[in-house]
Amino acid sequence: MNRKISRILALFAVFAMVFTMAGCGAGKKESSAPVQTTAAPSASAEKTEPAPQTTEAPTEAATEAPTEAPTEAPSEPAVPEVTPSGDIVIVFTSDVHCGIDQGFGYAGVAKIKAYLESKGDAVILVDNGDSIQGEPIGTLTKGEAIVDLMNLVGYSIAIPGNHEFDYGMDAFLKLTEKAEFDYISCNFNKEGELVFAPYVIRELAGKKVAFVGMTTPKTLTSSTPRYFMNDKGEFIYGFFQDDTGEKLYQAVQKAVDDARAAGAELVVAMAHMGNEIEVKPYTYLDIIVNTTGIDVFLDGHSHDTEQVTVRNKSGVDVLRSACGTKLAAVGWCRIAKDGRISTGLYKWDNSVAAAELLGLDGPAADSVKAAADILTAKLSEVVARSDVDLTVNDPEAKDANGQPIRMIRRAETNLGDLCADAYRVQAGADIAFVNGGSVRVSISAGDITLGNILSVHPFGNALCMIEVTGQQILDALEWGACAVPGENGSFLQVSGISYEIDSRIDSSCKANESGLFLRVEGERRVKNVKVGDEALDPNKTYTLAGHSYMLLENGDGYAMFDGCKLLLDRVKLDNQVLIDYITESLGGVIGEEYEELTGQDRIVITE
Repeated sequence: MNRKISRILALFAVFAMVFTMAGCGAGKKESSAPVQTTAAPSASAEKTEPAPQTTEAPTEAATEAPTEAPTEAPSEPAVPEVTPSGDIVIVFTSDVHCGIDQGFGYAGVAKIKAYLESKGDAVILVDNGDSIQGEPIGTLTKGEAIVDLMNLVGYSIAIPGNHEFDYGMDAFLKLTEKAEFDYISCNFNKEGELVFAPYVIRELAGKKVAFVGMTTPKTLTSSTPRYFMNDKGEFIYGFFQDDTGEKLYQAVQKAVDDARAAGAELVVAMAHMGNEIEVKPYTYLDIIVNTTGIDVFLDGHSHDTEQVTVRNKSGVDVLRSACGTKLAAVGWCRIAKDGRISTGLYKWDNSVAAAELLGLDGPAADSVKAAADILTAKLSEVVARSDVDLTVNDPEAKDANGQPIRMIRRAETNLGDLCADAYRVQAGADIAFVNGGSVRVSISAGDITLGNILSVHPFGNALCMIEVTGQQILDALEWGACAVPGENGSFLQVSGISYEIDSRIDSSCKANESGLFLRVEGERRVKNVKVGDEALDPNKTYTLAGHSYMLLENGDGYAMFDGCKLLLDRVKLDNQVLIDYITESLGGVIGEEYEELTGQDRIVITE
């Protein structure tokens, strides 16, 4: 292992010290946190009920000033009385992906929460998944630093997203014990028994509000499949997945109905479902139109910021709200005293984070800064240089909110080419595949730091090489192209091979109920596949390099490689693969070979 990586791993102990000190005196939720009422029974042990707490500030009058010099230190001034507004405000985050000091940052989230409380609103802070993975601070502490910060900020409820499982099942379940907030999910189960409570009820502004959690069944393939298996390779954890979505809809409906029966006056869905084509039949739309009784649907997973209204199974309008990623926006849902529900976003569009630009202070800001300072020293070490910009996004197009459009999961980019080349060259393979979902951020021209590399490949996947047939290569390319022109984390960036995708042909890939590839049943979208200058031979044997997530663990559903001969087994971490390729094969400088942002025409798509 590279000496720089080894030194970074030593930071684990330092992080433990930093966050232990930062958490002193702040171990419990603030007194403004709402009361938790009894939730439906769960297969797992429930958290201990907190002592009853109030959403109102204390009303005692301040002590009169003494006429003589005091013999003891004066008491703290009383907190000004806040008149309750009668409104409930749910502040929610999603897909933070360790962006602790980006956008609003956790310091900004804490300030938003405090501001609303100062106005007399009954405020609750919740998270819709994918908080603990995505940046070096998550990778190096396996999510612990993030949970510590969430405790400090005052989260009340969270749900697992697909990336909560990226450090392994045992690591995630251990984190849920560390959390001072409740994890819920009505569909995450072990052998049919729910792991968490399907819902919790909070009393807010005199109303009983149920929060129902749900996690996309696509987690089985968008995290690491073997983490959900026993030692025999059998799935023992699941999300009530099937081809139709009916098992999931039934689980959601049962949780909603049970919450109503337990006295809930309002039901809020906390979801990690999203709107992407490849997650059907598990999109937010699928859930809403197949259920009744949900009052508002707070969503994550697809990193969008859509605020839409959808009619449920009974024809009743349901608001659906999502808040993007990396705390560039923080969502809110206001339930007015008269029962009216509205949703929206607090947006931060500046390139400088709110905490830095506005000089935010307080315990959350101090803890975030302490973590960032430790990381900065190590991650700012320069390991290479690029003479060109390397991108995961469309070079020009923006979405409706002015944000870059991500292309790494639907088309070739120069950063995708670079990452795939790194695997092929480092392994000495004929072909290399890298799924677009594993390449996370762009790199600007200039010095490349260790932090840049870890942000590109934050998952800690490892280099492998297997022996495959040409037919298996064809099946993999077809599977990766199934959602084009839509996004799909399984989309393949490639090296040593070129191909065309005819997106006018509907994908005929079939998956099993766990989302793993089964077969191609109709006309193929992938055409004109070449290895170097020669047409790929379905009957020929090739060496294929990639990472363990895809080649060995069925990641993103790539099951066509099961049983292949293993030639290299987890020999090097993904970030080290990229560093070594740049420093050893490119002389430490990425040059004009990669200057075209849309890549080297390895992938041609017919619209």
